[in-house]
Amino acid sequence: MQYKNIHKAIFLERLHRFGALVDINGRVEYVHVKNTGRCKELFIPGVEVFLEKSDNPDRKTKYSIISVYKGKILINIDSQVPNEVVYDAVSNGVAEGLPKVSFIKREVVYGKSRFDIYYETETGGRGFIEVKGVTLDLNGTAMFPDAPTVRGRKHLLELADAKTKGYEAHVVFLIQYKPVREFKPNTLMDPDFSKALSDAFKAGVGIHAYDCSVSEDTINIGKPVKINISQS
Repeated sequence: MQYKNIHKAIFLERLHRFGALVDINGRVEYVHVKNTGRCKELFIPGVEVFLEKSDNPDRKTKYSIISVYKGKILINIDSQVPNEVVYDAVSNGVAEGLPKVSFIKREVVYGKSRFDIYYETETGGRGFIEVKGVTLDLNGTAMFPDAPTVRGRKHLLELADAKTKGYEAHVVFLIQYKPVREFKPNTLMDPDFSKALSDAFKAGVGIHAYDCSVSEDTINIGKPVKINISQS
């Protein structure tokens, strides 16, 4: 995926879930944060960030934060982009380990959930893919979630249910940076999600993790990452 109209800035302060202050060439600017997660390990005063400038003259915030440097690693924090990246990868058949599809559609309701992707294959298969963006890194281990997520657990339960109804079912953790050693659920933060992920795996739900190539103005799906979903 390609962004446009990118600007470099220095992060100053996160004011609330949706807004922060940054320094753009000596000018303090209030900007939109494209991730409602905590991201406490990323949004540290003084770190370098990249902004996308909106082409909507009526928008209250001119800029949105799309990526943050953590040391030498550039981490994309745009919570809207994982769905698009995975959708494009599945559509083009470049996501190793995911089905080759003949039909694909975004945002499809199943039960009480709305899954990110519904697909059909030439061999008659049909299924759902739920996508989770991952920005939390702990010494090379990517972890999800960075805050408790009742919604995320519900998605896993619904995927497991879909599997019993004859659908194929997958959850994709798109790690919005590289390098990555492995992916694992953040059990300390949300033990219920971690258990639901383990139960979904036992029910036959496909669990996938991929890293991403990230630059100042691009993000593209990378390679599969080792997954560790063992329960302690």
